[in-house]
Amino acid sequence: MESGSKSINKKLMMSTETTPKHREFHPHILPLSVYIGVGSALFILTGVTVAASFVDIGGVGNLILALLIASIKGSLVALFFMHLLYDNKLYALFFCVSLIMLTAFIVITMFDTMRRDGIYEQRSSPIQISADIYKNMQKHEE
Repeated sequence: MESGSKSINKKLMMSTETTPKHREFHPHILPLSVYIGVGSALFILTGVTVAASFVDIGGVGNLILALLIASIKGSLVALFFMHLLYDNKLYALFFCVSLIMLTAFIVITMFDTMRRDGIYEQRSSPIQISADIYKNMQKHEE
């Protein structure tokens, strides 16, 4: 009777163990052209970021453009250089969705903070009137 229970226990243990087949790691080797292409895209997007800093779309427009370019660059780095694209697709989905949500929350917060001066009429004087920033603002107002 003991030998029968031992064989049943052995079968149960074997069925609950994870087989190495399910945990195998399959390395992927990308051609150098992929890395060069993604690196080139990052350099181009960096140039677009610098060029966009000289264009005045409007306060919120510049912010949205900068966040969009930064999100694309961050996604390229994570998906290709960190190999997130070739890992479990759920990880890439979580990363991209969280990046989009972070961008949305920052944009919503900026909408709020940029419109507060229309709501609150109370103004205060500068803490240090002789600060350089206020001198520059006076030059631009003239």
